Amino acid sequence: MTPRKPATARDGETLSAHLVAAAGRLLSRHGAAGLTVRAIAREAQVADGVLYNHFADKEELIALALQAHVRSVEDGLPPLPTAAGSGTLEDNLRAYVTYGLALHLAILPAFAGLVAHPRILHRFAELSMPVAQGPHLRAALTAYLRAEQALGRLAPEADPDAAATMIVGACHELILPHLFHGTPAAEIGFPPGFADHLVATCLRGIAPKQAGTGGV
Repeated sequence: MTPRKPATARDGETLSAHLVAAAGRLLSRHGAAGLTVRAIAREAQVADGVLYNHFADKEELIALALQAHVRSVEDGLPPLPTAAGSGTLEDNLRAYVTYGLALHLAILPAFAGLVAHPRILHRFAELSMPVAQGPHLRAALTAYLRAEQALGRLAPEADPDAAATMIVGACHELILPHLFHGTPAAEIGFPPGFADHLVATCLRGIAPKQAGTGGV
């Protein structure tokens, strides 16, 4: 018997969008490990073959679901500080670290399950390329730091891109190794004061201060 047409599709959502949403829900709940065409079809309440009427293959569908999942997570997080000169540099950087930890904790479990599926990751990268200049975390942080530098609140010799890479990379590194060891995302904790320590290290550096010179 042919499965009934999903109610969400009847209410105006296209069937392709409905399938992407169904795959996205599975990614959010279980990650990408073991995500199959049959599981997606059951979640969407359609026959297995319907997926191939709307997508070239399973990899395209999962890549689109990953993109939708990331955007959904980003939409649920508080806005990042982007106005240079507002608030303190330290507080604003701490907000970026907090955002980065929450973002990576929510999206990395899906990607960790795809290490053995490079075709899906390649498709996802292709989807992301047109918006590479958009408000992604590292790009947003780099732009913010450059604006602060233009106002004189960041040292003229500082490298905003390197600082953004260090901060975002630290958030990534704190989470991903746990996932490779099979630790559920809900059980991953952060060292006490991690955001404060990372921001302080970024702003003040690790080299000893020369006698007679002031701090940053």
